[in-house]
Amino acid sequence: MQSSLPPTNWAHHHLEWGQRTYVMGIVNVTPDSFSGDGLVTESLTEEALVQRAIAQAQRFVAAGATFVDIGGESTRPHATAISAGQELARVLPVIQALHTVLPRHAIISIDTYKAEVADKTLAAGAHMVNDIWALRHDPGMAAVVHKHQVPVVLMANMRGYHKRDIMSDVVRLLARSIDDALKAGIAWEHLIIDPGIGFGMTLEEDVTLLRRLGELRVLARPILLGTSRKSHIGRVLGGLPVSERLEGTAATVALGVAQGADIVRVHDVHEMMRVVKMSDAIVRRAPLP
Repeated sequence: MQSSLPPTNWAHHHLEWGQRTYVMGIVNVTPDSFSGDGLVTESLTEEALVQRAIAQAQRFVAAGATFVDIGGESTRPHATAISAGQELARVLPVIQALHTVLPRHAIISIDTYKAEVADKTLAAGAHMVNDIWALRHDPGMAAVVHKHQVPVVLMANMRGYHKRDIMSDVVRLLARSIDDALKAGIAWEHLIIDPGIGFGMTLEEDVTLLRRLGELRVLARPILLGTSRKSHIGRVLGGLPVSERLEGTAATVALGVAQGADIVRVHDVHEMMRVVKMSDAIVRRAPLP
């Protein structure tokens, strides 16, 4: 599967679409991540937290991840919202440290929907924004992304959205966010889309989106897929806890690649790199050894 999408270039980064699937490793700088991998604990000092985050990000990059996605606020259902100040206190020291220790090719993503957090972390060394509200939550976010001239992931968050047909709803929402981004001056090549698996959707809708993921290609932007350890996997497999969703995640990643996912956002980078490499050999005809 070869892509006709133009490459994405900014600063010293260069992403070619369609030749390989990129892996994004998740670094949760939170105490309440749904996946149980949040790095924050009550007794942990800032220095110790930063060292934990560095160690995890370095493992991910060594295993083959192109991106590390740093998040300071849990986005699980019913999670308690925190202020921009609280979020910055968690993520800013981590991003400042990662900017100095990660190899030059590694891309640091800030997972936030707050313009202030995005602005300060981009200034501190982050390279792109991953916005679960697709620029719709904070009216200042589009201007921040444009100011820093970086890519942004636009996610179709269906929480509070009156749905009719899930696939057309997602396409319509993403198309509106793309238009908003372009009106704000964000470059077309800097836009990445995410169907938002698990965000305000029923089990049937999650599975439908995975089955019909390829239809997102109508928007002509690279697709990021985030299914790692999510509840739909546990429910399909008979109520499995988060700790037992590795194989289910692998299935969604492989089938996502087959339908055109360009980036997969995962917790288990080492294992999912193997899934991606095998999938790319079959689907994208990646060079064989």
